[in-house]
Amino acid sequence: MEYAKNILETIGNTPLVKLNTIVDSMEPLVLAKVETFNPGNSVKDRMALKMVEDAEADGRLKPGGTIIEGTSGNTGMGLALAAIVKGYKCIFVITDKQSKEKMDILRAVGAEVIVCPTNVEPEDERSYYSVSKRLGEETPNSWYVNQYDNPSNATAHYEQTGPEIWKQTNGKITHFVVGVGTGGTISGVGKYLKEKNPAIKIWGVDTYGSVFKKYHETGIFDENEIYPYITEGIGEDILPENVDFSVIDGFTKVTDKDAAVYTRKLAKEEGIFVGNSAGSAIKGTLQLREKFSKDDVVVVLFHDHGSRYVGKMFNDDWMRDRGFLDEDITVANDLIKNHIDKPLVTVKTEELVSHAIDRMRQYDISQIPVVDNSGFVGSVDESDLFRGYFEDKKIADKPIKEVMRAPFPIVTKDTSVEQVSKLINKENEAVLVDLGKGDFHIITKHDVINVIS
Repeated sequence: MEYAKNILETIGNTPLVKLNTIVDSMEPLVLAKVETFNPGNSVKDRMALKMVEDAEADGRLKPGGTIIEGTSGNTGMGLALAAIVKGYKCIFVITDKQSKEKMDILRAVGAEVIVCPTNVEPEDERSYYSVSKRLGEETPNSWYVNQYDNPSNATAHYEQTGPEIWKQTNGKITHFVVGVGTGGTISGVGKYLKEKNPAIKIWGVDTYGSVFKKYHETGIFDENEIYPYITEGIGEDILPENVDFSVIDGFTKVTDKDAAVYTRKLAKEEGIFVGNSAGSAIKGTLQLREKFSKDDVVVVLFHDHGSRYVGKMFNDDWMRDRGFLDEDITVANDLIKNHIDKPLVTVKTEELVSHAIDRMRQYDISQIPVVDNSGFVGSVDESDLFRGYFEDKKIADKPIKEVMRAPFPIVTKDTSVEQVSKLINKENEAVLVDLGKGDFHIITKHDVINVIS
């Protein structure tokens, strides 16, 4: 009989799959190393098990111990699988930008999950780096994994992923392309492949808001390059020790929008349901097309599974809210699709300013049309109320008619987006759309900005 003694024995030996439609503009053979076939559905299973086994071997991880790590989700899943089989507890620290699916999956396999803010400095005591490190120091009989600087991370890919790719391509691989986060995959695979054939090119895919590309090209760690980004699983605001820049030939950066769009393209055009970093990886590969010739064999690694992102990249509303969904937005009616089901919030002339403020808070809006029995007669904007408060502390008790400005312009639902945008300016913060039969909706700057690519 053929069977695995436990789930950990199924890690590795993932397939290479030829890409077709999505790379039809490219000449070389492009093969995807699809790591979702690992039991935890990601490439991180490999290094998670290796880190655990090495920690067991040298005594850092003791029987009945607690595994503690800061993770974007996938390393945590791999560690959790190892912990279940080997009898350890897990505490994982994750940032609030990670998908809810990742958090739920970690809890489903028995881990305690602590969520930290994304937009803080690495040294901040609230960052997931700092929190996970502190928990490692405070928790009895615990082991802080530190995947960023743990050499077992890169070693796993040197011993497993690299040899698999070499064998599967019969040694014909010419380029390896992969998203870079902790640096373990690109460094381990890159080291192995270059030892087999120094001519093989190793390309890293980075994201905007990350420091890798500029640091590799200039040796400068530029803090001005660091800012929040949406793409998950790649990019960093630190330089992990696992990133071996000496084996990397270059980087290309991919935008958040392109990463999300190409994640969806892989599912629809190739039938490969993978995650956000895979979208970055394939778009990065397309950006590098001039580096390849028709006789090349390009291997691009897909990190994790699309199930982690069904509430994000695979959700039309999420994509639309961020301007990532390419739609034909041509008229006013297109601009209100996201809130067509919500009634127009108004305030009457005789109501108090405090009532308008309460409504703005309740509905999280910044502009409100003012009405009386004859129809729309004015408008109020939060900036007006803000300035008015400093001029008169009793403004909240005044009637709206004393502070309102001119009513918002009214357009038909077929008015062009260009015409709508011309009507929104410093003096006029919104436009009303007449849908007929007394039904009106509001278009704000936010609605227009959302359709700008």
